[in-house]
Amino acid sequence: MTQTDVIAAPYGSWTSPISAADLAAGGHPVEGGRYVGGDVWWSELRPTEGGRVAVRRIAVDGLPVDVLPAPWNARTRVHEYGGGAWTATDTGQLVFSEFSDQRVYILEGGTPRALTPEPTAPAALRYADLSVVGDEVWAVRESHAADGSITRDICAIPLDGSGDIRSIVGGSDFLAYPRLSPGGSKIAWIAWNHPQMPWDGTELRIADLVDGVAGPSRVVIGGTEESVLQPEWITEDELYVASDLSGWWNIYRVGAAVTAVCTVDADFGGPLWQFGARWYEVLDDGKLLTVRTVGTDTLAVLDPESGKLRNLEIPGVTSISIQQIRGDRLLLKCGGAKVAAGLREFDSRTGDPRIIRLSVESLPDDAYLPEAQTVVAHGHGREVHAVAYPPRNPRYVGLDGELPPYVAFVHGGPTAHVAPALNLVYAYFTSRGIGVVDVNYGGSTGYGREYRNRLRGQWGIVDVQDVITAVTGLAEQGLADPNRLAIEGGSAGGWTVLAALTTSEVFACGTSYYGVAELDGFVKETHDFESRYIDGLIGPLPESAALYAERAPLNNVGGLNCPVLLLQGLDDPIVPPSQAERFRDALVSKGIPHAYLEFAGESHGFRQLSTIISARNAELSFYGQVMGFTPPDIPKLHLWTASGS
Repeated sequence: MTQTDVIAAPYGSWTSPISAADLAAGGHPVEGGRYVGGDVWWSELRPTEGGRVAVRRIAVDGLPVDVLPAPWNARTRVHEYGGGAWTATDTGQLVFSEFSDQRVYILEGGTPRALTPEPTAPAALRYADLSVVGDEVWAVRESHAADGSITRDICAIPLDGSGDIRSIVGGSDFLAYPRLSPGGSKIAWIAWNHPQMPWDGTELRIADLVDGVAGPSRVVIGGTEESVLQPEWITEDELYVASDLSGWWNIYRVGAAVTAVCTVDADFGGPLWQFGARWYEVLDDGKLLTVRTVGTDTLAVLDPESGKLRNLEIPGVTSISIQQIRGDRLLLKCGGAKVAAGLREFDSRTGDPRIIRLSVESLPDDAYLPEAQTVVAHGHGREVHAVAYPPRNPRYVGLDGELPPYVAFVHGGPTAHVAPALNLVYAYFTSRGIGVVDVNYGGSTGYGREYRNRLRGQWGIVDVQDVITAVTGLAEQGLADPNRLAIEGGSAGGWTVLAALTTSEVFACGTSYYGVAELDGFVKETHDFESRYIDGLIGPLPESAALYAERAPLNNVGGLNCPVLLLQGLDDPIVPPSQAERFRDALVSKGIPHAYLEFAGESHGFRQLSTIISARNAELSFYGQVMGFTPPDIPKLHLWTASGS
């Protein structure tokens, strides 16, 4: 294409080959890779199959096939975020937690067979963090009683189907990472209690096993102000563990004493939203394969004797998750700004990669993908990290004198973390002439404990300030139109969206995906895992009741003067529909233009093909109507006011 072929057109009106259908049908996030016999198995979200999670492998023809056939769904609801929903025996039998009834099944032939009893009430018993130990499957079990109380323990499920399930250990509100010592005499695990979240404070506990049941436990490391993750045994009396005792999640050796293996200003750890996450793995020679994070991820081999790190370069990769190791073969989930995320196998000797399964079916021409630019903005006496993605389309340029609109993306958590990524959602906007900036506001992980502790007691303040700092910084540099700034986010990010819209005049509009709108109802209606989360983000009740009311976006709608789009799953147990409904009602009362779209069968995070298409098209149409451009070939979203027009 020559320069004369390039069309000058308003930002936001550019024609793009990337449709919302491409985001849905072409995307299938891949997780949980592991070696099973001579194969690699993984879990894969299937939007075209109702959002089920399949377990898959590569067939002899090189194409992926299901190990777990439809309609079976390997997904657990423990903590509602799940993780560790499946494992496999040495002989290739799949063991998994089925989403519909939360029972554990084993797949030996064509039809799975239940290993756990039928619950007396729907999802009364849930199992996660599954691992095969001898002739049993060990799991974290979550038990929901009729009176609403919830207990958790580590249990052993016989693989023979006898149903004689044994409780190994309990005694705390939450447990994770059950680990049997090499000789089988001890068990180690991570435990914590309300109101702590696992990135605030956890304990490494160890107990002797007597007839398969844990005796009295002892706390070896950790506490309410120290987050401990991923214990791994070395000998019968020593193990490794990650702890943020230094202010960063570093690796320690725990035995007769606690000794730092490697002390660096980087995180060998992250927020434990889902079970099964790992940041290091012991190699055959006793060294450790590690992933450490300071903004982006670095793969390295750690010598525990010298404490030295040897980086393993993977060009273009910014995010890495260790899946499993087999000899010289390293199974990693990884991706970058121009490297599609997915499951890859690397030869540790040569560094040669082999793609197992990418999270996207196909990619558009590289010319339609945005160029990621890391950003460090400054405001309120602190630095804010973000990643900007300017508009990019080989066929178009903006009009002379026009600056592009920008959408500030606000991640959830709020402890999540974003790195430069090849994300088709970003490209969906940037290829149409709309810039994106993804913000790691205070509270995000990946920059040490002090950075994430900035949000303690300050939720709705620091996060809002930091997002504004990042996006207005682009406007001040002449890169973004200051009058056409939008903000979007989901879950905790949705709270920040609504808080920013109701307490500032920076944004022209905002989109909340299943966001928190007020706190009194939220703490009563949300699930157990997050029921005390607000204690740390704002303060405990009843002492902080006034702050809850003061910070809630629902109570600040009087300060809102711009349109809002609300998107909500009707089956969401984490942020119930009542949150969006209350905010919608407040918008109606004030006559603020808005749209509220609800989706049956959707939970926390949209999974179905039709939902993903409808939500993204609605968001794009919404921005066009508010910010003065017309996206081609997009159904027009109807905005409502108090009059119903």
